[in-house]
Amino acid sequence: MNNFLDTILTPFTYAVSWVLWAFHELFTRIGMDEGSGVTWTLSIIFLVLLIRTLLIPVFVKQIKSQRAMQALQPDLRKLQAKYKGKTDQMSRQAMVQEQQELFKKHKTNPLSSCLPLLIQMPFFFALFRVLNNASHASENHQAVGALSVDNIRSFDSAEIFGAPLSETFLGTFNSGHTNWAVVIVAVIMILAMIASQFFTQRQLMTKNMSKEALEGPFMQQQKMMLYILPLVFGIGGINFPIGVLIYWTATNLWTLCQQFWVIRNNPTPGSQAERELNARRAAKGLPPVGVKKEDAAAAAEEAALQAAKGQREQPKRNNRRKKK
Repeated sequence: MNNFLDTILTPFTYAVSWVLWAFHELFTRIGMDEGSGVTWTLSIIFLVLLIRTLLIPVFVKQIKSQRAMQALQPDLRKLQAKYKGKTDQMSRQAMVQEQQELFKKHKTNPLSSCLPLLIQMPFFFALFRVLNNASHASENHQAVGALSVDNIRSFDSAEIFGAPLSETFLGTFNSGHTNWAVVIVAVIMILAMIASQFFTQRQLMTKNMSKEALEGPFMQQQKMMLYILPLVFGIGGINFPIGVLIYWTATNLWTLCQQFWVIRNNPTPGSQAERELNARRAAKGLPPVGVKKEDAAAAAEEAALQAAKGQREQPKRNNRRKKK
């Protein structure tokens, strides 16, 4: 099993380590200390920026897929109502088949929201291998991927706020000589990682989902992700090297900011974010999203004419008394 994983991750390990080396060389050439933790930290952060920039087309596809999932929620509810109470195998198979046809029609699937995360995982595991093996490789004078023996020795000795980048929260306790700088930095990074993951998912659920999606099964999936993903990374974080915690926190912050921009400027139709955007546009004298200025002006003129017509056609009150 390990040999299989090694075979799968080897190209990713070389790619990640080479990019890490390239950024480290760049910062060293502009005058930064090659053995400084700041230099290696910036190299990790710029690795994140490069990977996430390359993943922007995937992120756009994810947004389109999520909106398609929200659009088909009414059809999914009708389908569930159609097969409600039917537990026989034929009915279940028919329901699954009709669901698949709906997904195909709308060009989406329930796992579409996880696509960027799934694509990132090989790079994440590759970076974990590089940084997690740094101490062992340094002791044995070995290279790791594209990082030479000198690079590995430099990284292994690099510190940020007194915490070695190759050290882990769990590892420092198991060493018998607890480095409290590692404990403090790791706890702060784990909390930042969990918080950014949580608020990214919460932002999506509270701002960028239509009324139909909020009432459908898609919402249940999002609620599960809201708590499960931060929990998984929080538990796993105690065994991540400080360098990996920096990587994952940086990528979470990128996701949070990127999603904030998309929700604010290109929200899902029918969502709270779209209503807020239309309110901002109205304050600037602009029409709602998706409505041309000429059409909005014509609609406003028509509404004004209807209101004026209604005022002209008000019935007159008859105040004359009847004679006895």
